[in-house]
Amino acid sequence: MTVSSEYQVLPGPEGYLPPAAASMGVLLPEPGEAIIEGKIVSLEAAMKKIAEKLLTAKTPVFFPGPSILWAWKEGVAEKAAAAKELAEAAGAQIIPMPDYRPKYPMINPAVEINPNHPNLTIWHNKIDVCIFIGVHCHFANMALKIIRGGTNCYTIALCGEMGHEDAMISLRDVKTQTIKDLTAVVKKLKAGGV
Repeated sequence: MTVSSEYQVLPGPEGYLPPAAASMGVLLPEPGEAIIEGKIVSLEAAMKKIAEKLLTAKTPVFFPGPSILWAWKEGVAEKAAAAKELAEAAGAQIIPMPDYRPKYPMINPAVEINPNHPNLTIWHNKIDVCIFIGVHCHFANMALKIIRGGTNCYTIALCGEMGHEDAMISLRDVKTQTIKDLTAVVKKLKAGGV
C-alpha cells in the first residue's frame, strides 16, 4: 500500500472498510495546531472552520461523552457547561453518550448513539455535522471511522488529548477555555451574518 500525504479525510460514504487516516499518512497535530481534513493547520484556522461548519449546517449535533457528562473530577462541570453554551450558540442539538456499552436488542437512534452503529443515529436524525466532545479516544477513533465509512456527516472532534486523525476537523488539548474561545468565534461569525 502506498501512503500519500495528499489523502484527505472527507465525509463519506467511503465504503465498508475505510482506511485509517493514520495509515494514509495523516499525522496528529503538535500542541497549538489542529487538523482540517488531514492537513495540519493553526488552531485559529480550525476554530474558524468549525464555526463555519456549525453555522451553515442543517442539523448540527453535539455528542458529549462520559468524560464531560459525569462530574468525575474537578473542572468537569465547568467544561460541560462551556460545551452546552457552545452548542446553544451554534443552534446545535445534543445527543449524549453516557456510556459505550452496546444496547441490545435495539437502540433508539433518535435518543442515543450506539458504539457498534453510530451511522444509524446519523442517518435517523439527518445529521450533517457532528461534534464529539468528552468522548474517550478509543471509542471516538472507532466511531469516527464508522461514520466516515457509511455516512456523509462532517465530523469534528474536540479532544482533551492528542486529537483524532479520523475526524474531518480535530482540536487537541481541549480545555474549558478552548471551548469558550470557540464559542466566541461562533458568536462573532454569527453576528457577521454567517
